Amino acid sequence: MRDLFVYGPAFFLAAGPVLYSGELDGVFKGAEEGGELNLRRVKEAKLQAVSELKESFQTARAVFVADYRGIPVGKLTELRRRLRGAGGRLRVAKNTLTRIAAQEVGMEGLVSFLEGPVALAFSFGEPVTFAKVLTEFNREFKLLEIKGGVLEGRVLSPSEVRALADLPPFEVLVARAIGGIKGPLYSLANVLSGPLRNLTYVLEAVREKQAAVS
Repeated sequence: MRDLFVYGPAFFLAAGPVLYSGELDGVFKGAEEGGELNLRRVKEAKLQAVSELKESFQTARAVFVADYRGIPVGKLTELRRRLRGAGGRLRVAKNTLTRIAAQEVGMEGLVSFLEGPVALAFSFGEPVTFAKVLTEFNREFKLLEIKGGVLEGRVLSPSEVRALADLPPFEVLVARAIGGIKGPLYSLANVLSGPLRNLTYVLEAVREKQAAVS
């Protein structure tokens, strides 16, 4: 019989990967009957994990994927704390469950990043600030490998995640984009030719401003 371990907020099966990470403490309480793990409870936990992952994918403005191999528990806890402060959440889930959830909500572009021990960083607030927190943590401790992400439907490479983190805050980006529209045409061209062109929400602000002017 395989033993069940609780490691922080994550569940582990002996000789197996992370089954689910989240606030499901007690899901497996009393799950062993007759000396065997109750498969029905395991299935329910997996279904709940997929459901919660789908909800996070659908409500997050951005999702970043990082390999957390070898990161100490204390540092992982610190990263969780910092990301919560930036309006997001760090989750670890079994890759097979994450693939199912991502595919069911149309985020197939994320699937290629799901290799090895990866953590999902969900940004529910301002993505630029959130990316800054993630990359600054990595610069400080050099414990993560940022594999990529998805920003409002657009797949980001590791270099694009770093570029996103180097941008000014969201409010400044929007102000620059709108200011470019008010000025000469070459100002707008300069705005759109820079790193802003990769940000969906900035382009949306430009489109709305153009519609209002016309």
